[in-house]
Order: sequence, then structure tokens, then C-alpha cells
Amino acid sequence: MTDAGDFRVGDVLSVACPFTDTRVERGVTSGHLSVRWPWWEIDTANEFAHWNGIVALGVSSGECGAPEVEGELFRTDPPPERLKAGDACRVGVPPTVVHVTAVDHHDPPLETAWLPRPTLTVTVLRRGLSYRDFPDGSHLDGSGYTIHPGDGIPFTFELLMRPYASLRVGDEVADAVGRAWRFDGPWDWAAFDGESAGTAPEWPLVLLTRAGAPCSDEDAEAVTASTASGSHQETVRAWMSLTEASPTP
Repeated sequence: MTDAGDFRVGDVLSVACPFTDTRVERGVTSGHLSVRWPWWEIDTANEFAHWNGIVALGVSSGECGAPEVEGELFRTDPPPERLKAGDACRVGVPPTVVHVTAVDHHDPPLETAWLPRPTLTVTVLRRGLSYRDFPDGSHLDGSGYTIHPGDGIPFTFELLMRPYASLRVGDEVADAVGRAWRFDGPWDWAAFDGESAGTAPEWPLVLLTRAGAPCSDEDAEAVTASTASGSHQETVRAWMSLTEASPTP
């Protein structure tokens, strides 16, 4: 992705992080492996929270495990079962397909016990995992694994699919059967006629307003062209094929 801050709910990404040298602080206990984190610095000026420079990574047992473990992106080389306290290893993220479930911007930056402080939180689920796989009472709270692009961890992102890329949250459109809709995300449509939303708008779509104002001819043409063929249902099927998951409501 050319813009590290350009993330949207529904995006399907390939995320990776180069494997970096570190050491094991504690071997596998309670489904976690603790390593010295190679990218962040301790925020010594923080008077309310203190961090010891160690991060606990979820470790899968190879069986169906806790949601927190199944959502883990980071891996170690060698694998956790071959590591004990004091061992040298590398930690990183192999190319992994994920989908974005939430995007939050922080201004001022999020106050943490490490530096740099995050200005962006992107919540993702790995391929094969849906929001319903994570109980509300779990650490992941039904949404997924949080990452902070720009916080010093050298993530790279490749955009594989962005459903409704030509639309922006808040856009108002008319569909092929004359119904008016508000777009609040690829899986979040509101029909203005008060009737049941049904499945979604019928393509092609006509852009009516953007940010509450009349849209430009260029924006309107982009929306109509991008929905000239296909359907909402085909978009969902293509998305599910990439993610092996259900859309987050």
C-alpha cells in the first residue's frame, strides 16, 4: 500500500514483518512465549504505566486453541517448542492474509508504556477466522488482533481487495431499482425508504452526495463504472473466497 495510513474496514491485506534477532525471556507457559521486543523503546517518561521491554506471543498447540492464540500474527524462528529462556531467536510475521475489522485514529497519539506512541490502530483477523469465532468475553472481543502501523514495527502491507473502493463512508447512492441508500461500509448499508434493507443495493449505483454535498462528475463516473457489472452478492463471494471468513457486521 502506498499510504501507510490508508486502511478501511473490509480491506483484505497481506501483512508481513521482517524476522529480526531477539532472545527468549521465558519459555512457553500458559500458551505464550515471552521475547525481548526488538522494535519499541521503553517510555521512561510515562508516570502511569511501565513496560519491561518484553512481549508475550500467543503460541498454538496445533489443536483448536484459545481465540487469543489463534489470532496471533507474529512467529518465531526457531518455533516455540524448540526454544527456552535465554535462547537467541528471530521474531517476525510471514506474509499473512488478513481482513480489517476496525480502524481507529489517535490524535493525540495513544499513550502507551512504549515509544513511538501509536497514532493508528488497525484491527485484523487472519484468513479463516471470522468475528463470530471470538467470544465477546475474550481478549480479542470479537474483533481481532490489533496492530499499530507506524509505531516502529516495520510492517509491510499489500492490498489484495477493497470492496466498494470507489465509495466513501457517508456517501448516498441510488440503486438500479430506484432505492436510495447510505454507505457506512461494505457490509453496512442503510435504506432511506424505511423498508427492510434486504441484501444490499442493486447494481449499478449512482452517487448522489459525498460528505453531504453534491458529488463531482468524476466521482459519480467512478462509482457508476465500478458497479456497472457484477453485484453486491458477487463482491461478498469474492471477499469470502479470499478471507475464508464471514463479513463483520
